[in-house]
Amino acid sequence: MFVAYGVLDSDEEPAVERATASTAEVTYEVLGEGPVVISYRGTGGDKEDVVADVGLPWKKTVSVPIGASPIVNVTLGEKGGTASCSLAVRGKHVQRATATGAFGRTTCTGELAAPEAPEAPTKNEAAAGEAGKRREG
Repeated sequence: MFVAYGVLDSDEEPAVERATASTAEVTYEVLGEGPVVISYRGTGGDKEDVVADVGLPWKKTVSVPIGASPIVNVTLGEKGGTASCSLAVRGKHVQRATATGAFGRTTCTGELAAPEAPEAPTKNEAAAGEAGKRREG
């Protein structure tokens, strides 16, 4: 078997590939008192997961598909109380809201944009890089 390794020399500038993420890390957190019902957009992106009679505090981190809006809904029980939700996207706080009283409700939501891709080098930056390579070689 014959295997060859090598590098082809070319005058063409290399194509810069932009990394695109298909999901974003979202952290939902609910603080307060009393059992609550929590629904949130999970990994599937097209449906909400529901957790009933949850004791607080509660926290969940999931990967939500780009284009799906992260959302967490909190509903207090008949005994009421106070509960607040918060939402963070890629570790950055987006929203916080509070519910109070019997059957009180609150929602935290946000938007998921694709992460900013690094900019491609300008033609002058690429030329400077090539000139530096020639001096080193």
